[in-house]
Formats: sequence, structure tokens, C-alpha cells
Amino acid sequence: MTAVTTEAPTGARRALAGARRILTTNPSVLPTTAAVAIFVGMVIYGEVAYGRIVQFSTLSNLLINNAHLIVLAVAMTFVILTGGIDLSVGSIIALSSVAGVMLANAGWHPLLVIVTMVLIGTVFGVISGILVHYFNVQPFIATLAMMFLGRGLASLLSTQPERLADDSAIRWLGTQMKIVDGPKVNDLVITPGVILAVLVVLVALFVLHRTRTGRTVYALGGSETSTLLMGLPAARTKILVYVISGTLSGVAAIIYTSRLGIAQNITGVGWELDAIAATVIGGTLLLGGAGYVLGSVVGALVLGLMIVLITRDGGIRPEMTTIITGGILLIFVLLQRVVTRKRE
Repeated sequence: MTAVTTEAPTGARRALAGARRILTTNPSVLPTTAAVAIFVGMVIYGEVAYGRIVQFSTLSNLLINNAHLIVLAVAMTFVILTGGIDLSVGSIIALSSVAGVMLANAGWHPLLVIVTMVLIGTVFGVISGILVHYFNVQPFIATLAMMFLGRGLASLLSTQPERLADDSAIRWLGTQMKIVDGPKVNDLVITPGVILAVLVVLVALFVLHRTRTGRTVYALGGSETSTLLMGLPAARTKILVYVISGTLSGVAAIIYTSRLGIAQNITGVGWELDAIAATVIGGTLLLGGAGYVLGSVVGALVLGLMIVLITRDGGIRPEMTTIITGGILLIFVLLQRVVTRKRE
């Protein structure tokens, strides 16, 4: 009996010491750890305050409703890791979705429509990358210009909501598939769009942590001069991260459009800020060089769960979402300052 009571605190002390050692040797983990803690805390609070949070249906809705944001957060992670920024992702979604729905309604083959939607994002990414690298334009200005261009082209195509036909094959990506048949409406449900988002996350993990391209992305965020001295392809990688960001924005447009079946020129307004917020909350340093894809996914889920909790409460005004997001973001920016100082 005595042995058990002495070992428990010893085990706890060892665990705390191990966690402290990890945070000391690798302080960049701190913001990501904080994001996970906040997410777990929100889940516990929601379950205690409102109930029915820890269940299949809530998890399903959280993933389905935020699949496009998860993809955008992954896209933004690549760019911010190099020390850049991409403000054009929301406009790319608007242009891709409006163009895609119009082409589908015009009789184009669904596969060709999907490829076109992705390519629209790719083209925007190529232009942004060229402006940033070859013309030395600041990423903020280059992608801001592309944001206005994308939004303008979307408005030029249509200022009215464009509805996808009910029998369109593109809607299949938004079709719900039951994985677990729970009691009453508590079912675990996913869509092909969620599966696509998960695949994007897995591929991003592989690229960033198992390839030379990933090592170059991290190196660029640390120091572009050092990257060049090490013989890594800095120029190609700098352009590539914007191409990845634009391409994944096209993928996010497909996921979102297939779920709602509607496209508008105002779709995606402010989503670039949501993607940046999710990435920063997930632990990616704004200065670049440190961050994790899975952290960005957690950041996106934190934002999604916050909306769920505000909706469940009923007494909180929807405008509070922006205020709470700003508060959380401020906390994580301050955490990043701590991490940056420890790295220095």
C-alpha cells in the first residue's frame, strides 16, 4: 500500500519533469501544447455547461463544417513557415466556387470542373510566388493584390448566388456517410470532403517532415541566406509554398461548394484571417521556421468548437466570436514572443 502511494507522485513528477524538459529544449512546442490544452478545456467546459458535446454527432458536425478551414489552415502553414503570408485564399475560394458552379451548370464534365477549380487556385499561387520571389514584392502586398483580383473576377462572373444542380456529381463530395450508427441521432457521420481534408493533412505531414522540400520550407523561415549556403533550393521552394497555398484553396473551394451547393462572389470574405488565426493558434510562428501541421488542424477545430459552444449557449451574440478569436489570438502572439526570445 505504501509503495503504491509513493510511486504515484514519483510517476507524476517524472511526467512533469519530462514535459518541462521537452518545453525547455524545444520551446516551439509551447504554443501547440497550449492549443491542445485550450481545445480539451473547451470540450470539458462545453460538456459540463451544455452537455452532449462529447458525442459522435458533435464530432461529425465539427469535422464536416470545418473541413474547408482545415485545408486552408494547412495551406497557410506552408506559407507562414517560410515567413510569408497569403491573403488571397478567401478570394480564390470565391472565384473557384463561382466559376465551378457556372461551368457545372453549363454542362461541363464534373471531373473537368473540379480540375478547373483547383487550377484556378494554382494559377493564383504561381503569380503570388513569382511576385514575391522574382519581383521582391512583400508577401503581404503581393497576396493582397491577388485578393482584390480574385474578388473582382468573382464579382465579374456573377453578383448573384449560383446554385449547383441537385443531381450534380460534385455534390457527392458533400454526401454524408454513416460510420457508426449511434442511439437516436448520435451517429458518427463523415463526407468524402472530410476524407479529402484528412488526406491533405497526411500528405502535408509527409512533405514537411519527410522530404527535402519540407526541410527547405523550415530552413527558409529560419534564414534564407543560410538556406542558400546549405545548397537548398530556396527560390523554387519559396514559389512552391504559394503554389501549394493556392492549389489547396481550390481544394477547399470544392469541399465547401459540394457541401452547400451554392457559390457567391462574397464567399470566403475574412476566411484568410480565419486561416491565419488557426495557424497561429496551432503554434506556427509568424516569423517562420517553427510550426506543425497538426497544430494548425487543432487551431481550426478550436475556432469551429468555439462557434458550436456559442450556438449552444444561445445567450451570446454571434459578434462575440470575433472578439473571442481576437483574444485567443492575442494570447498566442504573446506566447510566440516568449518562444522567440527563448530561441534567441
